[in-house]
Amino acid sequence: MASKKFYTQDEAKDILLGKVGTPVRDNYENDLNLFLIGEAIKRTRMEKNLTQEALGKLVGVQKAQISRIENGKNLTLSTISKIFKAMGVSAKLEIADNGYQVALS
Repeated sequence: MASKKFYTQDEAKDILLGKVGTPVRDNYENDLNLFLIGEAIKRTRMEKNLTQEALGKLVGVQKAQISRIENGKNLTLSTISKIFKAMGVSAKLEIADNGYQVALS
């Protein structure tokens, strides 16, 4: 029986998407980060028992915009800050290389 080669997640991404710094890999990483932020917003909204419509009213946007945001679309730091502030949740942006942190709320 032939032995099987196992790959780490990073090795698999290198093979399938290219090395870090290539356009395809950078787009993938960016889209993944936006998706994860959207998921955090969605989870927090649900924990606060808010509908998309109710959160939209708190922020001043339509339900459809909240849906797009939760799907990682149309995200800006300003929008993220407004949403978490409207839900009464503090959020931080951390710059990993120097440990710099910014409170978004």
